[in-house]
Amino acid sequence: MKCRSTKNPAEQVSLTRAVLESLPADRGLYVPETMPDLSERICSSLRDLSFEDLAFEVIRPYFDEDLSESELREVVAESLTFDAPAVSVAPAMQVLELWHGPTLAFKDFGARFMARTMSRLQRRVGEDLTVLVATSGDTGAAVASGFYGVEGVNVWVLYPKGRVSPVQEMQLTSFGGNISAVEVDGTFDDCQALVKHAFLDPDLAGPLTLTSANSINLSRLLPQMFYYFRAWQQVVDDGVLPTFCVPSGNLGNLCAGLFARSMGLPVGGFVAATNVNDAFVRFLREGTVPHRSAQRTLSNAMDVAAPSNLQRIEWLFSGSREALHEVVHAHPVTDDATLEVMARVYRDHGYVLDPHTAVGWRAAEIHREAFPNQSMVVLATAHPAKFPETVQRAIGREPEAPEALTAAKGRPRHHIALPADYGRLRERLLDESPS
Repeated sequence: MKCRSTKNPAEQVSLTRAVLESLPADRGLYVPETMPDLSERICSSLRDLSFEDLAFEVIRPYFDEDLSESELREVVAESLTFDAPAVSVAPAMQVLELWHGPTLAFKDFGARFMARTMSRLQRRVGEDLTVLVATSGDTGAAVASGFYGVEGVNVWVLYPKGRVSPVQEMQLTSFGGNISAVEVDGTFDDCQALVKHAFLDPDLAGPLTLTSANSINLSRLLPQMFYYFRAWQQVVDDGVLPTFCVPSGNLGNLCAGLFARSMGLPVGGFVAATNVNDAFVRFLREGTVPHRSAQRTLSNAMDVAAPSNLQRIEWLFSGSREALHEVVHAHPVTDDATLEVMARVYRDHGYVLDPHTAVGWRAAEIHREAFPNQSMVVLATAHPAKFPETVQRAIGREPEAPEALTAAKGRPRHHIALPADYGRLRERLLDESPS
């Protein structure tokens, strides 16, 4: 499949180039030339497939010119070693658990697929890759885990100092080797700006082959469609279509759901759940994104003031905010409401939510007040054990830590401290370059 920039529909590039470059020079984002249509197969043959076979059928139209069928099947099989179960927690409220991967967050779906895809594409171009990624929490650990030990790929994970949870920081700094964790004295938006600056710096193009592992990279975003299709297999019943409630920060998760819908996935709609960093809520209401710094919240992975994937969402709806609002609603949720929901859901249903999923649950409740007949699927983006202090505060006890977290605690930590200054980052990248 060919790709193009959201800002330049005339210029087409291969998917391989879009994946390895991450960003076009015009500061847009790469999107597929067209969205494949699986509508007929959804009605006939996809419902009863295994998760692995379903994922292969969903992703195949995008990679048919760039990876052989056997290569793509290998990538999918190596990536999807865990499921995305839908759990009924309350009437008309289901939770899609996306935290069964190695780093206990939904980012494992995209990061593992991306790492295995890039390693195969990298062998063809014959050049070492330098992956730059900004993280507000879970992306960093998932990317580090996915790329750790991959030959020919060096990864730099930029995270904001003091703005990720202690468990998240423990995870993303516990690898070493080809993974460099960079603690930036700033916000996630500062980290994201540094990454984008690097991609547009012509002086880095010679010594480094740069690519990104954020959801600005299509190979990270596209596999996030898998769990929407997996949810459809589990929850569609008697013709009632699910409305997905998506905890939203940089909007990659929501964008993947909208991509799935464009491919023909039957959905009732979407609710974007934000914390007080409500840029997308304001965009739907007013048509503009306010220029302000991100505020710190309990749902730190959503502390994003300038969501990158809004460009792709606008492209999907041809720039029509009215058409977008017919499909997507959005609600902000405060920290106080987040804690209240965590306590209430545990008290009433015995189910422990992490703070991000709690934001999604509350937004789903708000949505059902206006649309009481809709069946909600709340995306559970992270295991509650990644936020023990917040869970303790909400329900009076810490959640049980899975083995993956216990193992990470025993590994040594590695990180580089830098100010939010591009010149300093550039120096470190050039110092570490192979040339």
